[in-house]
Amino acid sequence: MAFGTTASIAFDRPGGGPCRPSRRPPVDLAHLARQSLGDRQVEAEVLSLFLGQTATVAQRLAAAGAAERRALAHGLVGSARAIGAFAIADCAAEIEARPQDASALRRLPRLIDDVREFVASISR
Repeated sequence: MAFGTTASIAFDRPGGGPCRPSRRPPVDLAHLARQSLGDRQVEAEVLSLFLGQTATVAQRLAAAGAAERRALAHGLVGSARAIGAFAIADCAAEIEARPQDASALRRLPRLIDDVREFVASISR
């Protein structure tokens, strides 16, 4: 997609927030722009709702039993894929498949923090 289009939100709203180095950004902005039909207000609202959901899920996940972990993770998979937070979606899918997987349970909060920092950096 060309510069100056709605998919270039990261370029016209630069931030200074640090994100961990990765192969891809925590949120695929081109995917998000397609999902929102390029409406920046929708993008901002959806990202805000997603961050609220992740905070709730992260808080409840640790104390949840296997069935509740599966349900929480399932909801998170769909939401994360919808906005382009594919690393969170993949991790949540692992938790859904194996709710006792300690590695995935430890990794999810770090991925959520990455998205939170990334969103803050593009929202300035």
